[in-house]
Amino acid sequence: MNTLIIDTSSNKEIKIGLKINRGKYVSRKKIGLLKAQVALPMIEKLLMQNSLTPRDMDEIQVSTGPGSFTGLRVGISIANALGFFLKIPINKQRVGKLAQPRYK
Repeated sequence: MNTLIIDTSSNKEIKIGLKINRGKYVSRKKIGLLKAQVALPMIEKLLMQNSLTPRDMDEIQVSTGPGSFTGLRVGISIANALGFFLKIPINKQRVGKLAQPRYK
């Protein structure tokens, strides 16, 4: 199972990781305020270094906090868009799937 890992919660760095079967590969970059401009190229580069494409991903794990509100929004938005486009779960949930109401 191939998992893309996105962590944009820090104000000082962005972390993008891949978990390929049992191995783990992580890319970190110290940044300022450019998370939105840096994250997608980092994902693309890490995938290419491991001879993968976005379609090879089976799921996405994204940090949901605690952390910088704007930083978290960047990571969650990227994960949401990729999950929707690739039709893969994010944090073990399908994009657009509604939770079943619990009535008694």
